[in-house]
Amino acid sequence: MKKVRITVIRKACYEDLIALYENPIEEPCMMEEGQVFVAEGWRRPEGFCESAWETLSPFVLGLAHGAEGFYDGWMKNPRSVLLSCNDGFRPVSFFVEALDEDAEP
Repeated sequence: MKKVRITVIRKACYEDLIALYENPIEEPCMMEEGQVFVAEGWRRPEGFCESAWETLSPFVLGLAHGAEGFYDGWMKNPRSVLLSCNDGFRPVSFFVEALDEDAEP
């Protein structure tokens, strides 16, 4: 099984939707563009958003086990995928790629 790098590529914020639909929250998304996490197989990296992990984890697990060519090969690097979390107010885009390094057992 391989390690998988997760890089925060873009973070959006839809103030108009927040004003219309969201109850005030104390701590919105704390991810920052350029932030990098490394997953050891199925384990969520420390400090990584739990909600985003629910969306990304099936792809991380697949990449860790050698899967490639997601969605009929739309990625230039077949051992990668670009995904977004499921937050409709503050969506975060992640570049997820398999590394050549083996994950720790």
